[in-house]
Amino acid sequence: MAIATQVRHRRPYRGSHLITRLVGPLTIAALVVSFALLWLLTRPRGDVGQFVGQLIGAEGVLLLSVGLVLISTLRWVEQFFDGVDKAAVWHRRVAIAGTILIGVHVATTGNPNPTRLGPTLGTIGIVGLATLTVWAIAPRWRSITPHPLRPPVERVMETAPVRLVGRWVGSYGLWRGFHRLTGVFLGFGFVHGLMDATLFGSSLLRWSYVAVGGVGLAFYLYRELLARHLAQTHDYEVSSVAPIDDAAFEIWLRPLGDRFAFRPGQFALVNLEARDGWHRHPFTIASGPQEREVRITVRALGDFTSSIGELVAPGMPAVISSPQGHFDFTRGTEHQVWIAGGIGVAPMLSWLRSARPGELPHRVDFFYTARGPAPLADEVAHLAEHHDELHLHLVDTETDPRLTAGHVLEVVGVEPRRLSVFLCGPERMVSTLQRDLVRARVKPANVHREFYNLR
Repeated sequence: MAIATQVRHRRPYRGSHLITRLVGPLTIAALVVSFALLWLLTRPRGDVGQFVGQLIGAEGVLLLSVGLVLISTLRWVEQFFDGVDKAAVWHRRVAIAGTILIGVHVATTGNPNPTRLGPTLGTIGIVGLATLTVWAIAPRWRSITPHPLRPPVERVMETAPVRLVGRWVGSYGLWRGFHRLTGVFLGFGFVHGLMDATLFGSSLLRWSYVAVGGVGLAFYLYRELLARHLAQTHDYEVSSVAPIDDAAFEIWLRPLGDRFAFRPGQFALVNLEARDGWHRHPFTIASGPQEREVRITVRALGDFTSSIGELVAPGMPAVISSPQGHFDFTRGTEHQVWIAGGIGVAPMLSWLRSARPGELPHRVDFFYTARGPAPLADEVAHLAEHHDELHLHLVDTETDPRLTAGHVLEVVGVEPRRLSVFLCGPERMVSTLQRDLVRARVKPANVHREFYNLR
């Protein structure tokens, strides 16, 4: 393992600003409020109940259109949300909220003189959107089930029929294929509104509705028809596949043409051909940008990743596109904490394989936790030896207590508001630590994580 030893001038580390994470969400809130005010200020005379019901439906269309904009794959969109992963989270939120509003509209609003086709289109739209919404949140049932109800729900989830359905519902590839129909179902609901809405005697209301629905559908058509042809891709092939432990693998990809450019800590969308066909997944990059081959680490969690050792072999083709993410320690302060759980150490490996001695912040406390021996602890320890600023803390939860925010702050011994924290690992661990660190007065803008599950 070659490590560069030349010391370069070190940049100052000043931390992040919360506004970078708020521009997108605040823009969504402003659109929702402005749209409601427009309708209220120009409301035609008529039944107030009908007006409110149709406003609720129009707001639902607006939120679903915003959701389609957020997954358009355009770089300028994700920049307003501090990364494509956060944009995906907000896509899920606005899609759920929009579907609920349209459901309320359907339940509370009727047209005494509907068109022949309008109600059918509206029904198809809401049923399709509701199905996709339930399908998206079903794998997260533990996080949305109240704690007192979890034991009986867990017993139901362990029954054979539910487990069989769960394997179908949990299939990422199947869900992703059906998720592409979101714009189609929104289109049905949008046309229903054009045909059966009773308050469009106002041209301003009509055209405001056409604008919000039309923009969302235009972004949907761009994503489905043009984005894949305009995206820059790089051809690779698998050079090696090796197990890291019983539940993780690392894959090395060699370039067949131009190398893939990325920043340390980013993840990438990789189209990988396996023995059962092509698969498209976001994978964390563990190598440094200066290395010729790209190294990705894979935790066996899903239908494809659980079988990677059997399905992927050297020589198989891969296509890498769209480096994503803003998980970058240079956005931190002079005192940093890095916390990795298991295979979540991958972005930190990329940082360490890229940074030259003397380039890290003033002090970095690196907590690497795993149940049993950490799978890549030897490599991490070797890389850490080249950085005097880095202090490595290995936590084995088979013999040590689970890592907590209190323990981290006690070990670091720095005033919390001066710290930057970078978290990567199992979602439950990361979410718990993020919440507790903020409660302990670490600035929210200086707690960094990414959502590698784009579903």
